[in-house]
Amino acid sequence: MITKARFQELEQVLRQAGYGPSIEWSERIEPPADADDFACRVIYVICNSGMRVTIGAVIAEKCVSALKSGRAATEVFGHPGKAAAIDVIWARREALFEGYRRASVKLDFLAELPWIGKITKLHVAKNLGASAAKPDVHLLRLANAENTTPARLCRRLAKLTKYRVQTVDTILWRACADGVLDSRKYELEGWDAAFRGPGAKALSLTAQEQSGS
Repeated sequence: MITKARFQELEQVLRQAGYGPSIEWSERIEPPADADDFACRVIYVICNSGMRVTIGAVIAEKCVSALKSGRAATEVFGHPGKAAAIDVIWARREALFEGYRRASVKLDFLAELPWIGKITKLHVAKNLGASAAKPDVHLLRLANAENTTPARLCRRLAKLTKYRVQTVDTILWRACADGVLDSRKYELEGWDAAFRGPGAKALSLTAQEQSGS
């Protein structure tokens, strides 16, 4: 089981690697201030879906820049489905933002957005400041090892650490993505086999590149 002490070991390694700002950013996320902010956060998730965040973040920036200058995302993004979805979201951002604000079940509303599905709706919710955990492959493995779900795993650790659920999700995901904790080994063999510590593997990407993931 990932105890409070073990979670703090993961956090310490990440902070030593320079990921402190990303952790603090997650703790400070507030709901979107307006329709443009709402649309930009959804677009960020669409661009990053299925991509490394270092690539997806750059594409999102290009799309938003194009949209704000009156151009279409399809002019700067080569993925036809994603680009078309981004253009729809931007064109309808006022109505979508109002719909989100009024929705009683916000996850259901998000699931109806173009190119947003049952997994990505949780990523969007997390980036919109909601208490949510994204059940990606790493979080699923960690949860499976404890016979629970990613949401319950993150809620348990949030209660122990006083962090927000989305911050717990961010720390666990980053630790697994950078090889500090091997999620596959953890699922099959437990903590001792999976935890690699600060010197076992060089972190593959800098904290600055990953900020906001």
